[in-house]
Amino acid sequence: MKLSTTKNHILNATILAERIAGKKESLPVLSCILIDAAKQITLRATNLEAGIEIAIGGEVEEKGTIAVPAGIFSQTLRSIGSDKITLRSEEGNLMVESKGTKTLIKAIPHAEFPALPSTNGKSGISLPREKFLAALQSVAYSASPSMIRPELGSVYVSIKPEAVTCVATDSFRLAEKTIQIQAGKNDSDILIPLKHAGELAYILERSEDDVVEIAAEDVQMIVSLGGIRYISRVIDAQFPNYKDVIPRDTHTEVTLLKNDLSEMLKKARVFAGQEQHVGFHVYPKKKIFSATARSADVGEMSDSIDAALEGSDIDINFHIGYLAECLPSIEADSVTLAFAGQGRPLVVKGTSDASFLYLVMPLNR
Repeated sequence: MKLSTTKNHILNATILAERIAGKKESLPVLSCILIDAAKQITLRATNLEAGIEIAIGGEVEEKGTIAVPAGIFSQTLRSIGSDKITLRSEEGNLMVESKGTKTLIKAIPHAEFPALPSTNGKSGISLPREKFLAALQSVAYSASPSMIRPELGSVYVSIKPEAVTCVATDSFRLAEKTIQIQAGKNDSDILIPLKHAGELAYILERSEDDVVEIAAEDVQMIVSLGGIRYISRVIDAQFPNYKDVIPRDTHTEVTLLKNDLSEMLKKARVFAGQEQHVGFHVYPKKKIFSATARSADVGEMSDSIDAALEGSDIDINFHIGYLAECLPSIEADSVTLAFAGQGRPLVVKGTSDASFLYLVMPLNR
């Protein structure tokens, strides 16, 4: 094998592949990047749960295939100062050459490297890359970090002819983001494990292509954009019927500037101690909206915030982190807090953005 390419092309591809490659695997080839020089140059990596294939620009002088440890290959490329890089096999190992530098990397037999699945001719849907990325990032933090209940440790993607909706919940809070787009004629539901949703977002962030294509089957999802193909297993489970949890009636409604709410929550974090509880006190007739937080070690705060208020009086407590995490996902300058009553969920929305909804459960006290 012998090929030449640019540092920018191969390093960017290697960074993506390294993220997917297996860590501390009993099968050494899974911790490798497979470099395949045929009609084009392709880098592959997999951890058996997910895989990636990246085609890059370059010139193939001699065809061949070689597998090298991802971390060593990545570090070698990072250390090269010049732009043009040549890779060639030498006695079964990989020689990396550039101006003023030569590095020999011990290769690992690649015969056992798993073949990555194909779509089997199944067509997918096309989405604007930036919108799909924003939808994933708008909800992923609400998924459970545990896979004890796989459906809660995943991002749910619901594909309808008129829209694509991303949802995640850990049963304490829920985030929903909808992309209004013509997504084809068929309905489809995908449960992407949280880890793989993070990997996918990482890939989407680093691509310059405008469109991403998603094809889903029973046990896998294949995402294609530009010269990248990302394959992930999907969860075979039923996502909760979350629409039934969203309150239909509003007990009390508060509209305020997002920045005011964010600054108040930052201050409350300081005074809330380890419990990280904040109390909201809403008295519409008195035109009072205040927030309190206290801890024995730090002290206490009670701040009044300018807001438009409607409905009945309510005193209710929430976890600060659960409230604060949704704010970066709201594009509007103002937010609406819709309280459904004591012990019932709070719904947070942007006042001019109907595409995003966030629901958070109150604390018991």
